[in-house]
This record gives sequence, structure tokens and C-alpha cells, in this order.
Amino acid sequence: MDYALTTRLAAEFFGTAIMVALGNGSVATVDLEKTKGSRSGWIVISVGYGFAVMIPALMFGSISGNHINPAFTVGLAAAGMFPWTEVLPYIVVQFLGAIVGQLIVVAAFKPHYDLTADTGKVLGTFATSDATNHWLNGFINEFLGTFILVFGALGITNSPAFAKGNQLSGFIGVGLLVMVIVASFGGPTGPALNPARDLGPRLLHQVFPLKYKGNSNWGYAWVPVVAPILAGIAAASLFKAVFL
Repeated sequence: MDYALTTRLAAEFFGTAIMVALGNGSVATVDLEKTKGSRSGWIVISVGYGFAVMIPALMFGSISGNHINPAFTVGLAAAGMFPWTEVLPYIVVQFLGAIVGQLIVVAAFKPHYDLTADTGKVLGTFATSDATNHWLNGFINEFLGTFILVFGALGITNSPAFAKGNQLSGFIGVGLLVMVIVASFGGPTGPALNPARDLGPRLLHQVFPLKYKGNSNWGYAWVPVVAPILAGIAAASLFKAVFL
């Protein structure tokens, strides 16, 4: 079934909001003080972000494609697999959805934000940074992680099983793919793998009055925007050239 652009944009908005709310909610549960999951570890974040992508995919994958990621949208368009005329509307609603999703996290965890004096951990529930404060390492990590994400997602959703109506297992597979990427590549940067997921909440961090806010690390902010977009273009183009 073909859906109108407005319906697909609504799906992208809600899908991105749910993804950020669930994903960054798992980060907040682990990193903020005195939550019942405080310091429960990286595996909680990995599982949280895997399901954070899987749930919107199951809800909206058949409607909008569940891009929920400008890197995926731009990559598909660059490879001729998505119309350029719809790229900007998709990206706009993805960024708006990411901001709304982060607002949900702040509303849910506000008392714990007020108890967390470590401004780095507070920022980490909004946006990403490189653990060694080295932009090149962050760029490489974000590029490789996003390349695997886009290339893998295209492989899953273009498989014969997916084409024959087995979309359920395909969308679950995409969630598991995100889970293992966060578990395996997450240590150095977070990771973002998604410009909207990072930049939208970072903008909110800049303007929202938090007790222990610190700076929003704008010097690094370009990395999780540029690296995923370049990786998305490279991955989609390579996949199309080899397999389609």
C-alpha cells in the first residue's frame, strides 16, 4: 500500500521520537544518579537502543520505511533509491521527532537530572562525545558503525525472505543489528549513528535549563552529523552497486 507523504512524515516523526525516548531513556537509566537502574552497565544501553529502533520499525516500517535517520534517508537518495524531493521533509520531521523524544526523557528523569552533578553524564543522555576527546577517532567510529548499520539494514530489508512477506523478522533483525553495533562499536563514542538522534537533543541541551548542564560540546557536534551521512551514502551506493 502506498501512503501519502503526510502520513509517511507522521510515521517518521513518531518513529524518531519513540527511538530517542527509548534509547536515551536507557542511557538516562544507567548514567543518572539514584535511578533504579543506575550504573547497571553498557549492556542495558545496547539492549535499550536495539529495541528503541526495533519498536518503531515494527510500527511504521511498512508505512514510511522507518528511516528515522537522516543518514539513511540521504544515503538512499544518493543511491537513487529514494526521491530527493522528499529528503528535506523527512529530515525535518526526524529532527523534530528527536527533540520531542528527548523532551520525554527529560520530563521522565527530571529529579535524577537534578541529582547528577557530573555534567558529562548529563550531556551523555542527550548527545554523544568521543571518550578520548579525539575527533578523528570519533569520526572513524561513527563512519564505520553507520556504514555497517546502513549496509546491514539494506541487506536485511532486501533479502528474499523480506520480499516474500517476512517483514516481521526483518524489522526484528534491524533492531538486533543496532543492538550489536552499540555493544561492539559503542565504547568510543556512544555511538550516534544518526545525525537527528545527536543534533536534535544537543540543541535541546543547549537551551534547556538544567541544574548541572555544563557545555554542549559544539566543537564535536559536527562529527556525528557528517560521518554518518558520508557513511550512509557510501553504504547505500556500495550495496546498490553490488547487490541490486
